[in-house]
Amino acid sequence: MLTNWGSTRRRTAVAALLGAGALLATTGPVAAADPEAAGRNVDVYVSPGGSDQASGTAGHPVRTLDRARDLVRQRAPHLTRDLTVHLAPGVFRLAAPLRLDAGDSGGNGHRVIWQGSGDTELNGGVRVTGWRPVVGRPGLFAAPAPAGLDNTRQLYVDGVREQRARGPLPVTVKATADGYTASADTLAHWRNPKDVEFVYVSGEALWNVQRDGLGQWTEPRCPLAAAEGTTITMAQPCWDNSTKRVLFPDIPGRSVNMVGPADLTNGRHPTYAENAFELLDTPGEWYLDRSAHVVYYLPKPGQDLRRADVEMPVLEKLLDARGIHDVAFRGLRYSYATWLTPSSTEGFSEIQAGYTITGADGWAVQGLCQFVPGGTCPYASWTREPANVSVSHGWHVEFSDSVFAHLGGAGLDLIEGTKESQVRGDVFTDISGNGVQVGGVGKPTTDTDADVVRDVRVTDNHLYGLPREFHGGVPIVNGYTVRNTLSHNQIDHVGYSAISVGWGGWPDKIKRPATPNLSHDNVVSDNLIFDYMQMLDDGGGVYTQGITGSSLADGEKVTGNVIHDQWGLGKGVYTDNGNTYETIRGNVLYRTAYFNVGTVHVDYRDDLGNNDPTLIEGNYWEQGDRDKTDKGAITRGNQLLAHPADAPAAIVANAGLEPAYRGLLSRQVGGRAPAEAPSRVGTFAVAGKLYATWNPTFAFNNAPVKAYVVTASGGGRTFSTTVTAADFAKRAYAEVPGLADGTAYTVTVAARNAFGTSEPSLPSAPVTPGPKPAALPGIPTSARALPASTAASIRWNPPAATGDTPVLGYVITVSDGRTIPVEGRDALVTQPTVKGMTRVVDNLKPATAYTFTVAAITATGTGPAATFTATTAAA
Repeated sequence: MLTNWGSTRRRTAVAALLGAGALLATTGPVAAADPEAAGRNVDVYVSPGGSDQASGTAGHPVRTLDRARDLVRQRAPHLTRDLTVHLAPGVFRLAAPLRLDAGDSGGNGHRVIWQGSGDTELNGGVRVTGWRPVVGRPGLFAAPAPAGLDNTRQLYVDGVREQRARGPLPVTVKATADGYTASADTLAHWRNPKDVEFVYVSGEALWNVQRDGLGQWTEPRCPLAAAEGTTITMAQPCWDNSTKRVLFPDIPGRSVNMVGPADLTNGRHPTYAENAFELLDTPGEWYLDRSAHVVYYLPKPGQDLRRADVEMPVLEKLLDARGIHDVAFRGLRYSYATWLTPSSTEGFSEIQAGYTITGADGWAVQGLCQFVPGGTCPYASWTREPANVSVSHGWHVEFSDSVFAHLGGAGLDLIEGTKESQVRGDVFTDISGNGVQVGGVGKPTTDTDADVVRDVRVTDNHLYGLPREFHGGVPIVNGYTVRNTLSHNQIDHVGYSAISVGWGGWPDKIKRPATPNLSHDNVVSDNLIFDYMQMLDDGGGVYTQGITGSSLADGEKVTGNVIHDQWGLGKGVYTDNGNTYETIRGNVLYRTAYFNVGTVHVDYRDDLGNNDPTLIEGNYWEQGDRDKTDKGAITRGNQLLAHPADAPAAIVANAGLEPAYRGLLSRQVGGRAPAEAPSRVGTFAVAGKLYATWNPTFAFNNAPVKAYVVTASGGGRTFSTTVTAADFAKRAYAEVPGLADGTAYTVTVAARNAFGTSEPSLPSAPVTPGPKPAALPGIPTSARALPASTAASIRWNPPAATGDTPVLGYVITVSDGRTIPVEGRDALVTQPTVKGMTRVVDNLKPATAYTFTVAAITATGTGPAATFTATTAAA
């Protein structure tokens, strides 16, 4: 139906929606037959029900964005006011990306504004219709793949991302030089072995959860090249780029790229397989048979494919803008795009934050620069994950009041010379990889301003529920840049780090200076970050590495942020390799596993043995470090935070979205459906029962998780228990009693929200209950108290030996008679790698001596305690 832009009511509504200012551009001939448009700076109107033979006026809108661009392009160089492209509500299905260049820009002090209604969707997918039951497979449906769909990695039903078919390997495998030898020829008989992808999930090793992949922060993926008999050959170059590293001949155990482990032998075990018809066994799973051009889907309860909107992304770009200036994009929804490189022989050989090693012999030369013959420069210039919406060499570009969702790569790129631009008041969710990528890592220094990314503001956005596929992704990634501001964003429920800034610091691992770069005056301020690192480890709320400026005056500032409730092992503010001239001031930091702020590194730019200059000042934290100057690293004036409620109200109130943008928190994106399944289920067993832990769900489809259903299966029976989400957040594990000794059990976990129960997680490795010899854990090590006047930060390391079962928690006693239980994910995840634990004990008297003890608790019992004393400061 043609949208009537000409009505008085609609004209009034559009005017109210636009407010003051906006931007965008176009190209091509003006419809000469239209007297209203000819030779004048009139706006352009576009509607899904319009016609490209129309004039583009309010009463006669055009249909496509390309035609709108053509109409605007002629007018843009002669603007006498802002020119607005009015995009009506509805779905604009793109046959190709909207491509803009310098000719599509504003001019003469005026802007081009692409203005949507908030319900204007730029859609890069196709609908799948014609579903029919599959004979012989009860519950399974099939449909012809739509025309133009050759491959994709995502399928959505009524706005909800569904799971590409996956499951445990049906065979055991042993790694070889080219792939694996399998225990049986099962995969050779699968329908399309070359479509199969092996996924290598990292994170810390915990209980019987393995650490697969290239480091705790990555999740590589590689396709199969062939499965013949019991020989599995992996696709190249993905296999070599994911399993090989050049080693320094004179530095034992150190790879030249210096990121992650040098020996990747243990990382070669696949966690699970994905994208096979034979793995379709769980409601909500789908598979695209490319050879037969058929889509298969196993509906969830209540889904009716005759009425459902089933979307599969086709395009890899929705908007590709190069060299534009004075252009704004407002009130748009960017939806249903994919990214197909991981499905190619390149795979996804992740190294960090969505950057991958690519190309033949990439592992041997890419980004290795001066360290190996033939190494490409600069150092660490690995391949950036592309975004589905991209601006390069842009100037005065704005993205506001928009939604980036249902996307298969990164969300938004502002890269390669983009300047004085902003991302404001947007929502980023349900994205496969990174959210916003600002700048890059390919040009640490440059003699020209043309390629410098500077003066970009990413402010007042809500980023949550991501990454959905490439789980090492980060909501905001900032490379080598100048004067960028990342401020007043809310980032919550994400799989890994929340904000990553900087690059190139790893040479300090070999006692070399970090890569010189142009970065300076970048600010990360007043963000609210919580429930982060919910899948992977070794990250932070704000992660920074490399040189951030030339002094503390122009180095990176991390100020006024509130960061809390970290799940994985890492830090609230993470100063990683080569991190130089960072100021960390006035932040509120609590409930982080390991450190609130860390860690100081040696600065190898001189021969003095100093530390990287860092200022940690005036923060409110649980860490409790005393004031000190440590060879250039300064810690001073920080306040011990006994309770979150004790944090300064002004800092807490100022962090996150500013009042005008808080409506973003109630904006519904996608469908109303059960949550995504949890991940990384680990177990151990004792007599008659088992213990289970898992990584929580961070994508919950518009209704928070209320509970988890834990199911143990073994001996032909199942045993289930339900744990509230609040209890799980507190304890981080569940018990399943009533099991038979001598029987092996596997465990799955499902998440429950207001709309139902998710599909079950992948199963845990099996465990067998039975009696234990009753050996207790050892004594916690390095136990100490860092007191203030009325509270003390209690710090300790887990015991080196845990007895018969893993550590489940601790107990602190205080000489005033109190006994304080310590539970939580950090109690579990710090033990295998012996990382530090922290708790604050309050209600102490000033200038008073106290004795404390800390003892580890396991399923076997409570071990011997470490005893230590401290005297509180005077009031």
